[in-house]
Amino acid sequence: MALISRKSFQFCSSSALTSRSLLMTLNKRLSFVCGQQKPENCSSIAIRMVCLKDKSQYMFCRKKHVQLQIQPPSVNEAVHLSGDAGSNAKSNAAWMDGQLFFKKLNSLCTSKEIFDFLSSLEVMSDTMASGALQRISEIEVDGKGLKNPEGVLENEVFRALCFRFEFESSKLSNAGLLNALQALINLRVDPQSTLVASLLSEGEKRLGKGQLSVKNLCTLGESLLELENPSYATLEQIMNHMQEMDIEKWSPREMVLVYKILQVTVKEGKLYQDLLNRMNSVTLTMVSQLSPKFTSIILNSLVVLNQTQAVPLVTALCQHSVKHMPYFTGDELVDILEAFLYFGYHEQIFTEALEKHVPKSVCTMHPQTVSKVMQYCCRKRILSKPIFDAVAESFISNGDRLTTDQIAGYIVPFGTLNYLPPRASSLFRKLETILHARLRHFQPHTLLNLLHSSVLIQRYPLNFLPRIFSPYFLQQLQAQPPGLDRIVTSQLIQLFLTVTLECPFYEGPKLLPKNQVKGFLMPHSSLDVHLLKKVKTGLLYLLKKRTYFASEVSTPYFYIVDIEIKLDEDGFVLPAAQCEEVHRRIALCVDGQSRFCVNSHNLLGEEAMKQRHLQLLGYEVVQIPFFEIETVQNCREVAEYLHKRLFPLIHTDSAASTGE
Repeated sequence: MALISRKSFQFCSSSALTSRSLLMTLNKRLSFVCGQQKPENCSSIAIRMVCLKDKSQYMFCRKKHVQLQIQPPSVNEAVHLSGDAGSNAKSNAAWMDGQLFFKKLNSLCTSKEIFDFLSSLEVMSDTMASGALQRISEIEVDGKGLKNPEGVLENEVFRALCFRFEFESSKLSNAGLLNALQALINLRVDPQSTLVASLLSEGEKRLGKGQLSVKNLCTLGESLLELENPSYATLEQIMNHMQEMDIEKWSPREMVLVYKILQVTVKEGKLYQDLLNRMNSVTLTMVSQLSPKFTSIILNSLVVLNQTQAVPLVTALCQHSVKHMPYFTGDELVDILEAFLYFGYHEQIFTEALEKHVPKSVCTMHPQTVSKVMQYCCRKRILSKPIFDAVAESFISNGDRLTTDQIAGYIVPFGTLNYLPPRASSLFRKLETILHARLRHFQPHTLLNLLHSSVLIQRYPLNFLPRIFSPYFLQQLQAQPPGLDRIVTSQLIQLFLTVTLECPFYEGPKLLPKNQVKGFLMPHSSLDVHLLKKVKTGLLYLLKKRTYFASEVSTPYFYIVDIEIKLDEDGFVLPAAQCEEVHRRIALCVDGQSRFCVNSHNLLGEEAMKQRHLQLLGYEVVQIPFFEIETVQNCREVAEYLHKRLFPLIHTDSAASTGE
């Protein structure tokens, strides 16, 4: 490792960096000296270098990089060889223990404090110097780039260190070299600069010679991942070395970085599936050690790498994430939720953790995170009243600040899961106000989803429906993915049925006949085939003949009825094929678990709308919910249950004879 010493930067066979108080004068001398420990009897070759009198030049590039140009010393101050770095006694006295150095460094909170601290030292190793650069990057870099470029880039200590790191890269230790490279990339120094190029080139040389440890490989890989156009050949070379390493000895940080590198280099992981299988197994044993950040990164990588077979690991990460719920950043929580959606995973303990965290944090959470929470609940059919109520209140207060997609993200789940919060009237007044002000900003499919969701819970956006049914809007829907697919067509038809049946006073344009179909898809209301078979068996026992009922009947009103029974004026059952003398029609809605919110008796919005519409169309709707029929065991008991539901006022014997 290299050292900065009082008289000069010196390099020996064991590499270290030494310096004195660099801010006293522009003629301070900097040099690197070798040695991992306190230097003793170090036979050194000193290279003299002064702090640059000319200021460093820098500029911001489009990608938030800093182009740093360091001028070499003048002719009279040129680097030259000297005989000795100084007395050993002086070097020994000036040396600071590494642990004390990093303890002090981590306590400093500004780059100025760090530079002052470095200037007060007489001797420091190259790992200390690169560690100082890393600490500066932690303090000075945020999502927008370098916060204080003048305070960092014009500082003499920083410029002197950059000069030595650039021109003496071959003399640095692996840790000093790669940590400096990582810090400078994080500080947005231009990757095309000679400074970064020199360090990167030296790192790649050592990689090719097999001189880097697992930790070094991870640091180099992490640095490459920060570049806009990383060298995929170098990343693959890193992975080839990683395959030869003992995975069981990797730290959690090293494991996470390898996942990230694989995520970039191989996408679905097919080339390295054996390595991934071993990593997944070892990661399973270290789940309890993972931080919130590491947990979210690994889950995100499992998604990108399509590790659908890693079910035990996903399960363990879900359970582990529960205790980290209050500590996830917004982006981390989004990654967690996206992973669980991708793997189709859901556990009650995770929902309970969300219910504790979201309501008290919703006002401070980023709207995109709130939208993802609502999307997760919606797709998993989780009707969490604490979460939905809190989100409704947040929308009432801050809905004006949301993007159009975020507005839909907040509101659509209420309709899908058929839930009205306590202040529903205020919620929809707010939505109507926003729609009036920003209607033209909504993309066609976003607007359709929003209005369709509203009518599912009997909130009728009549002022905006003329736009939905206009030929121009339908052309816009057709022109943008997914076009007028089955789901979009279903939404349009349900809106048409809503204004026809539930809003007869609506006089605006309606859906054109060419856009109407005989039947439509209800994606959230699939039929439970096993439950349907059980009901049909019970009906056959009750009515004696299969001809007295029909299943999955297409109606003239677009809906498909699970089971239809026809009665004459006297209440006798008619053959299903008969069309005359039909006085009453009974629609049995055989509602399996998929038509309800999970762990709930709350019907989903589309199924609730269907039953409303069937009633308005003249059907007598009889609901057969799974939580009632599943408790009935044998065929006779099912028949008795159906008799009570279908013919509540008729005696059992006469009902049975009706089917003769």
